[in-house]
Parts: sequence; C-alpha cells; structure tokens
Amino acid sequence: MEDLMQKATEATDDLYRIRDTYFPKDVNHKINTLQTHSQIALNILDSIPLEERKLATQRATYEYLRGKILDVFEEYSKKAEDHLSKAVKLNPSLADAWLCLGNCIWKKGDLPATRNCFTLALSKGPNKRILSQLSMLERRMAQGAENQEEIVAESIKHAKEAIALDVKDGNSWYNLGNACLTCFFVTGAWDHSKLQQSLKAYQNAEKDEGMKMNPDLYFNCATVNTYLENYERALSGFEAAALIDPCLNATEEVKKMINLVDKLDGLLKGQIKAKRLASLTSSLTEVQVKPSYKRATIDNLLDGLNKAIAVVGKVLFFIKHENITPLYYLVCDSNQICFVLTVYGMSNEAIKEGDQVTLLDPCFRNNNFSWNEKHYELRSIRVDFLEQVQVNGKPIPPRHSVRSSIYAQHKP
Repeated sequence: MEDLMQKATEATDDLYRIRDTYFPKDVNHKINTLQTHSQIALNILDSIPLEERKLATQRATYEYLRGKILDVFEEYSKKAEDHLSKAVKLNPSLADAWLCLGNCIWKKGDLPATRNCFTLALSKGPNKRILSQLSMLERRMAQGAENQEEIVAESIKHAKEAIALDVKDGNSWYNLGNACLTCFFVTGAWDHSKLQQSLKAYQNAEKDEGMKMNPDLYFNCATVNTYLENYERALSGFEAAALIDPCLNATEEVKKMINLVDKLDGLLKGQIKAKRLASLTSSLTEVQVKPSYKRATIDNLLDGLNKAIAVVGKVLFFIKHENITPLYYLVCDSNQICFVLTVYGMSNEAIKEGDQVTLLDPCFRNNNFSWNEKHYELRSIRVDFLEQVQVNGKPIPPRHSVRSSIYAQHKP
C-alpha cells in the first residue's frame, strides 16, 4: 500500500507541476492535458485495495490526494471540497489537507472560510507554503476593504515569515514582491521605496531555478520596472513572460510601452518653433522660489534626487497613454529645454496644460536605451508628493492626492 500511495503522491505532484509550468498557446490543450494526468493519478489511487485504507490515517491520506487531484482545475469543485473535508475530519493534524481545502473553498469566494483553513493549517506548525498562501489571500481580502493598508501590512508580515523559514525559496520571495507591489498601489502609488523592496524580492526569487518557468514573476517584475521608469528592463521582462505563457497579455504590455516611449521620445525631439517657446517661457524668470532653494534648469540637474533645488517650467502638453498611472506632461524650462514630468499619487486635475509649475527637490532621470534598433533619450523629472509642486505659484490642495483608486486595475 505504501508503494501505491507513494506513486499516487508522485502522480499528484506531477499533475500540479504541469499546472504551474506548462503554458501552451491553446488553453484547451492544457485543460485536456490536466484531465488526462488527473485521471492517471486517480487510477493509481483507486488501485489501492479497500482493505488497505481502513485506518483513519490511511483513509485521510486517500481522501486528501483525491480531493487535491480533483481541485487542480481553475473552477471550483464540490467533489474536491467533499473529499478534502473528509480528510481533515479523519485526520485534523493533516496540514496539507487544510491548505488544499482552503484553496478549494477560495475558488467559490468564501474568503473568511479560506482564512480559517489556512489558520488551522498553520496551527499544526510553521510552513512556508501555508504562510505564502495566507499572504496571497490577505492581498485578495484587501480589495475594497476599509482597512486595506492594515491587511496588506499583514500580507507582507506573513510573506517575510515564509522567507525566514527558507531564505532560498523563490516562491516565498515572489510572494513578498507581490505584497510590496500591492502596498505601493493601496497607499496611493507614490512610495517608490515599496517598488524598490518589491524589485529586490523578485530578483531574489529569480535566483531559484524552480521559479524560472513562472511567467507571473517576470510580468510583475516588469510592472515594477515600468513604474521605476526602467523601460528597457520592463520590456525585456514582459517579453520573457510572453515567451513562457503566450496567453498572458505581456505582448500587449510591450506594445503599450513602445507606444508610450515612442510618444515621449517624439515629443521631446519634436520641433516647437523657437518664437513660441520663447513666448511661453518668457515669464518663468520672474517666478520667485523659496529662499532655501537654489534655482536650476533641467541641464543643471544630477541624476537622482536633487535636494534644495527648484526647477520652474511651463506645461506644454498633457500626454495621454493607456495606463492609469503615472501622469505624463511635456514641460519646458526657462532655458527652453523640454523634459517629461512624471507625476505619481495625484489626480489629473492637479496640473493642467498652460500651468506654470515649480518643482522642488526634483528627481531627475536621463533614460538612455535602445530597443529594436531604435535609440531613446528620455529626460524626465519624477514627482511623488503634493509638497514637491507649486502650480501658478500656489501649493496643490490636499484633495488632489490619490490614494487607492488604481488598485482595482492591478491585483498582483
């Protein structure tokens, strides 16, 4: 019996390996493959004689494996839940069965019951897989909740606890990366330290060979690089995700980013008549800046944060693109040099075309890269806080601060 149970366990592991690493162009082909391999696993399981699974522990393992096999598909399975429920009743100390039962119940949308299963699974002892699933569940539970930030903080805490159990486990690092990325969104999409933490976690995840076939890892890492304006890395990441899973919308993300950088590059290289620029920027020299700040133009800035520096500019265009955040503007300084203003965490009513802006402590980026034999040189200043900007000589009112309105668009 032990030999047959081991074979059934191995067949179940193979089944889930297919689910997690096999991404054909035709989704139906994957479904058919899973159906075939699930039947193979069930046949092995059913070959165990009835008299050899009479003990409660033996019966619990049998019910657990049968439920896990039936739960391999995306859709909720009542039969899978019934078998997994029998398993935990027969052997309440079977942590893996509690974990699988939680995953099964999650599919029918009962999140509190799912959390209860994961909590019961953890009560059997520390487990990195259960902690990672709990972290993932908490990110899901944060959607639409009044205390989003508190729930996501718990998600980060549990992801870190999983890493503490195995610092080399790529899936745990991947979950931490997702939790930090979620925190970036729910807190208003301006705190770039959360993006840096997320990026570091994803990079640690990539060191694990077992994560090489996870397309979501590359996709989410590319998303982080997008918001960090590491456009070349983002494009490479989206392409890597598309190669692993053609059904992922990573190819669309590449197209969207190429459209964006082409638009930014075209505007920066565009020919605006010198007389018009001179007219638009003529009043900029008269703008007063705070005494504690030194006035500068875009060509005086160093790459990165420029403390105690103020740049005065005229907003020429609001640059429309396909993502919700960030906001992009084409701005011209008093030397008639154009640059891109990238705005995070603010509503699009805060800054308008024709406004005169004073940018305090500007974070400058001269982004030079090539893609598909085309070279880009994108000069930009990033703004994260309302306090960094004055519009027409006045601070931006707090009502223009954006908190979590974009979270619904990104659910890592």
